[in-house]
Amino acid sequence: MKTGLVIVHYNDYESVEHLIENVKDYSVIHRIVIVDNHSTKEVKNKLKTLSSRKIKVIENRKNEGFAKAINIGCRALIKELGPCNLIISNSDIIIDKEEDIKDLIKELNKKSIGVIAPTIIENNHLNRGWRNPSPLLDSLLNIVFIHRFLRKKYVFYNEEHYQHRISVVDVVSGCFFVMKSKTLERINYLDENTFLYYEENILAKKIQQERLSLAVCNDILVIHNHSVSIDKNLKKIKKLKLQKESQYYFQTTYNHANKIEKVLLKFTAFTSRMILTVVYFVKDLGK
Repeated sequence: MKTGLVIVHYNDYESVEHLIENVKDYSVIHRIVIVDNHSTKEVKNKLKTLSSRKIKVIENRKNEGFAKAINIGCRALIKELGPCNLIISNSDIIIDKEEDIKDLIKELNKKSIGVIAPTIIENNHLNRGWRNPSPLLDSLLNIVFIHRFLRKKYVFYNEEHYQHRISVVDVVSGCFFVMKSKTLERINYLDENTFLYYEENILAKKIQQERLSLAVCNDILVIHNHSVSIDKNLKKIKKLKLQKESQYYFQTTYNHANKIEKVLLKFTAFTSRMILTVVYFVKDLGK
């Protein structure tokens, strides 16, 4: 079975160029599709130079979110390759070895696995998946200043969970994972009702509804090379609002939050946003 790579890109040409240079000669990857989410004209012109017999660039007329871009890229690959393995990747990913991709595909061929991901190294930490939070837990996680303790205790798995080569988890990171096209078609693709955030949680729920598991390969490492630039405080608040909207959609649609849980989700999300708005305002005054 052939393998295709979908790269979701937005105004980060240097990263995507580096990733393409890294993987373009990998024989295990038969086709690469870059889906650009309406970058600037200058960046789009640069992206066009990456097109080749193996690499296709798709330019979206507007940015409709991460899930939408993934679906567009996967549909293009399935149309060209037929049933295939699908690698989904951010543009700021660094893959050291072709053998790592081959090993992930081998693990994917196990009957019960719907999605397989490597261990992600980001900001000097290991991202090896997490538990899908309930509506009540997500409400508590909205509370500013105590959310870090709660995440460590109730969202992330302890080290014992990763003793073996493969660890089954509730959710894997969306920055790099592998799945079969037939599995994606079986779950009717990614839910496009979120613009950003919670795509992984929703994907996990849809995979598990098909009685398939999500797993992390602990001895395969991929680097997620986050930008070192820091968001301006206003942008942080806008992104926080977007995150909470996605959170509410996930918890009401997929975890079927009851009336009390819906109220708690909205109240804690609003309160946290107001508190952080004040905190960021004070920080700006101090500059």
